[in-house]
Amino acid sequence: MTELQNRQAEADDRELQEMVAANDTGARIPEGWQGKILLAAALCWSLFQLWIASPLPFYDWPIIGSFGIFNDTEVRAIHLGFAAFLAFTAYPALARSPRHHIPVTDIALSLLGAFSASYIFLFYDQLVTRPGLPNTQDLVFSITGLILLLEATRRTLGPPLMIVAIVFLTYSLAGPWMPELIAHKGVTLKELVNHQWLTTEGVFGIALGVSSNFVFLFVLFGALLDKAGAGNYFIKVAFSLLGHMRGGPAKAAVVSSGLTGLISGSSIANVVTTGTFTIPMMKRVGFTSEKAGAVEVASSVNGQIMPPVMGAAAFLMVEYVGISYVEVITHAFLPALISYLALIYIVHLEALKQNMQGLPRRMEVKTWQLRLIGMLTGFLVTAGIAAVVYYGIGWVKPTFGDYAGLVIAALLFVVYLFLVRFASRVPDLELDDPDSPMVQLPEVGPTVKSGLHYLLPVVVLVWCLMIERLSPGLSAFWATVLMMFILVTQRPLMAWFRGKDELPRRLRKGFNELIDGLIVGARNMIGIGIATATAGIIVGAVSQTGVGSVLADLVEVLSMGNLLLMLMLTAVLSLILGMGLPTTANYIVVSSLLAPVVISLGQESGLIVPLIAVHLFVFYFGIMADVTPPVGLASFAAAAVSGGDPIRTGFQAFSYSLRTAALPFLFIFNTDLLLIDVSWAQGIQIFIVATIAMLIFTAATQGYFFSRNRWYETLALLLIAFSLFRPGFWMDRIVAPYQQIEPSALVQSLDTVEPGTELRFWVDGEDAVGNARSFVATLELGEGDNGRDRLASVGLELIASGDRTLVDFVGFDSAAEKAGMAFDQVITGVEAPQAQPPKQLIYIPAVALLLVLITLQRRRRAQDEQAMQGASASA
Repeated sequence: MTELQNRQAEADDRELQEMVAANDTGARIPEGWQGKILLAAALCWSLFQLWIASPLPFYDWPIIGSFGIFNDTEVRAIHLGFAAFLAFTAYPALARSPRHHIPVTDIALSLLGAFSASYIFLFYDQLVTRPGLPNTQDLVFSITGLILLLEATRRTLGPPLMIVAIVFLTYSLAGPWMPELIAHKGVTLKELVNHQWLTTEGVFGIALGVSSNFVFLFVLFGALLDKAGAGNYFIKVAFSLLGHMRGGPAKAAVVSSGLTGLISGSSIANVVTTGTFTIPMMKRVGFTSEKAGAVEVASSVNGQIMPPVMGAAAFLMVEYVGISYVEVITHAFLPALISYLALIYIVHLEALKQNMQGLPRRMEVKTWQLRLIGMLTGFLVTAGIAAVVYYGIGWVKPTFGDYAGLVIAALLFVVYLFLVRFASRVPDLELDDPDSPMVQLPEVGPTVKSGLHYLLPVVVLVWCLMIERLSPGLSAFWATVLMMFILVTQRPLMAWFRGKDELPRRLRKGFNELIDGLIVGARNMIGIGIATATAGIIVGAVSQTGVGSVLADLVEVLSMGNLLLMLMLTAVLSLILGMGLPTTANYIVVSSLLAPVVISLGQESGLIVPLIAVHLFVFYFGIMADVTPPVGLASFAAAAVSGGDPIRTGFQAFSYSLRTAALPFLFIFNTDLLLIDVSWAQGIQIFIVATIAMLIFTAATQGYFFSRNRWYETLALLLIAFSLFRPGFWMDRIVAPYQQIEPSALVQSLDTVEPGTELRFWVDGEDAVGNARSFVATLELGEGDNGRDRLASVGLELIASGDRTLVDFVGFDSAAEKAGMAFDQVITGVEAPQAQPPKQLIYIPAVALLLVLITLQRRRRAQDEQAMQGASASA
């Protein structure tokens, strides 16, 4: 490579790093004492978050007792104070602002912003004595804080979120002067700033609480894991396992980006981290610049739907949906896994279209029989170790009582020593030069062995979450503590096991990497902290003005009461907002505004949509905005690496992401995909069928199955995929799932209906403000000797009035009241479930049609291959 090419490569790399810094950590890196203050503030923020997440504040220390205990509101204020200080010091105000020193104005703004953000903490004792009665000082610093928060938002996240927040603040103040459809009585400036800044209804609401309690530690954990070398390890393992296949580098890019997405909340950083290595390799085996970039974008963006972090949305869903964190990641896991498998299949189809090959291995490739034996052996060994750990810890706890924690820690340390010794026998993984002329795949065995100890903190995290059922914050704390220990000790232990006399130098390097990881973790959190605080302004405006119900009416009018159209409008709104808002803020805004609308409209249509399904729907389309032109930042980052056109890269990535856009619609209408109320056996069956269906859908959208599709084959593939995803749709049209019961004869009819049967009541009535409302209520029939008693057991009594059946009584806090039923509502219809053939019977004609298509395409491919061989022979 010439000197000019070297300089160009360095310039391109510098441009990429600046792009990531401008979006994730702040583009300003000051020198001298200013730089030290900036780094010290970030370090203190990480240490503070570790302190409040740990059990240490509640420990009874000798002489001084417990100390450093903060309530949730105080923690949120301190959290935002750090974020505001770092936003003004790490992010320049303008493109021409200095990058290597902090202007005096920014120093002043950072101090004022930190003080205003921490105001609730600093004057907490005074504020609790006069709730809702702010004095002049409160108003001054609240208004100052709001203005500076908006400016910090502009710097860290760009103008769109700031503009949206300003619109909602203006709407709150100017309610009486708004158009009649969205008008409200308005609020005074005093009421506005009190609600937004001095309570936990606005800026310091749930979203900022999730950022301070959960998100920070997971982001910090990911930063430390990456600093230790786990990111490079994941990439190398993926390449060693998949790189030899057709289009292997692209398949490895998908897997490595998925693994990196487990620990990274940023799609742009994921693109740059893995893309600088994977994109050149994809181009080498035949991918165009745009397609190589698009594969990396699609896989990196999908990292945000992959549990356990999900771009911070998983923790927000815990608060907004009201279910446990374990339930959230359980529901989110299957669609994310299916989406990644489909992306690997897309890559495979692209390789088939262009007859691509993989990269050469360094050693002779094993036969498929030996690989299968190796996989089975690895699975059995892993299952055996898991069983020993599970039952072993179950024995340790009762045996050692209060000392069980120390015993488990000692056993974990022994396992860590064993894995590090195991890794010391193979060479360290080095970062390869992706622009080198020849690339050979790393060997599978040594590559996998070199970093098995990186999996220990992940195992601890999953164990604490899933088995011990600790809170997400405490689980992340213990995993982070172990990661800090590994970061400091792995290099000295490696040197010791290899017989090298480098312990002091390696130990210093480990401590330096730990400090760097703590600083990077805090800087990665600046944008998230600011985003969640600013999104709180929008949530606060919704709760203060009641705009949510107004918007619900507006959206219902636009959708004409059609749930599918309503979902499309929600998807489009999520995409539009996502073009300017970060994923977390987009999710907060759209879920606050539209999630209740989707649920109520679904209820009116007779479809009971679980709340988690709606929130995942909104979230999926929010992350699609990082792909969608013209603002898809991840596409721009990938194009900078690949040298392709960013707009074409974005459109190609969007076509690859159609499977991600289809999944939300599917799990709204088929909640089995979210593993809601399904057994293990049903879950396995759902996974297999849904994966096959998604691969068929992918083949249809990519225009290639075994050979290039003809138009009617594409339509047939879409029909098959739909039938596998929603077999109930066709079965409901063959045999109705419900039988109609006349409301006037309901009580008598229920004499023959078994207790526990779920009935659907079509109800006409009024909502809380007197507007006409029609909806569907579901009630599980209670115990009783006759129909009247069975209705009474769920808190419902009916009365006939002429030719109408009315609700005569609803028991307080009864199942009927919770279903939305109230006095004087009219029952217009009742449906009881009736026996239906298994919906899985629809699979038979779908699979038969699929076999016909496979036969036709394989025959056509064989003919094409023969024609090509004949042409080459004649040539």
